[in-house]
Amino acid sequence: MNTYGVSLNRDNEAFVISSSEGRQRIPTDDIKSIQIGKGARITSDAVMLAVENEIEVLFVDKRGQPVARVWSPKYGSISTIRKGQLNFSASHDAVIWIKDVICRKIENQQALMLMLIQRTEEFAEIVNKNINRLESFRTKIKELDGEAVRDVAPTLRGWEGQASKIYFATMNLALPEELRFEERTQHPARDVANAFLNYGYGLLYGKVEGALIRAGIDPYIGILHRDDYNRPVLAFDVIELYRVWIDYVVYTLLAQNVITEEMYSVRDDGSYWLEPLGRRVLIQSVNDYLEEKVNIKGDSRARINHINLYAQDFAQKLKRYETW
Repeated sequence: MNTYGVSLNRDNEAFVISSSEGRQRIPTDDIKSIQIGKGARITSDAVMLAVENEIEVLFVDKRGQPVARVWSPKYGSISTIRKGQLNFSASHDAVIWIKDVICRKIENQQALMLMLIQRTEEFAEIVNKNINRLESFRTKIKELDGEAVRDVAPTLRGWEGQASKIYFATMNLALPEELRFEERTQHPARDVANAFLNYGYGLLYGKVEGALIRAGIDPYIGILHRDDYNRPVLAFDVIELYRVWIDYVVYTLLAQNVITEEMYSVRDDGSYWLEPLGRRVLIQSVNDYLEEKVNIKGDSRARINHINLYAQDFAQKLKRYETW
């Protein structure tokens, strides 16, 4: 819900969305999460209905990132998971875990780059060269070792950053020339592509954080991302496994030339922001993509369910560190 003036109410055991265009009644079975943007309203009765049906309610900012969340008390974490999480974060196994996360992120980037080899021989040569450059970073990361994450964190961040620069520079070549960008910019975005990427990552942050909370994991105890005060830093770690999904959705929208000037605005300071139409198109595209079934390690299910399953498996892993 990101349109100014739209409201969400309760009608018995269903939700009702009211706007200037009319009213729409939606059964609770059809809803997994509710995202409330600036200018939209939700009644306490609707919040209670969401809680009763274990539907997460997120209040998001203009970047798509959650600033508040309402969830069911059934999600409460048990002490064994949180104790284990603290012990795990200081262990050598955490080094192995975060190295695997970064390696998988780079592997996903390589796979998406491979999908781009469909133009000239010269373009294919650039892509192959940069895939090999990313592979060298994966090799170095696998060989890196230390007693704790703090011993390897600066090196990991450096290599991950360099790999990402190569990746985005390559992906940029696949875009229509008028939509190409000079560099990856976060807040604020300095071009259309980065505005869509930033908002898409914000959506994914919310889903990853929700999956961790439902599994009983504290999203504020991070592994590689540890120094951001009052931020869900573990979500910043785990999202690296799935960030490429947002990349694919955004690059598909951009490459298909479906982006119009009504979807974004440019502020006086040169920053780019998505307007309601742009947010609506991206949110729908991301949700549709996350609902598609894919096979990961022999398990076929919706992408969003793979995130939830990963969080549940990770919680079981952390339990084993409770008496470490």
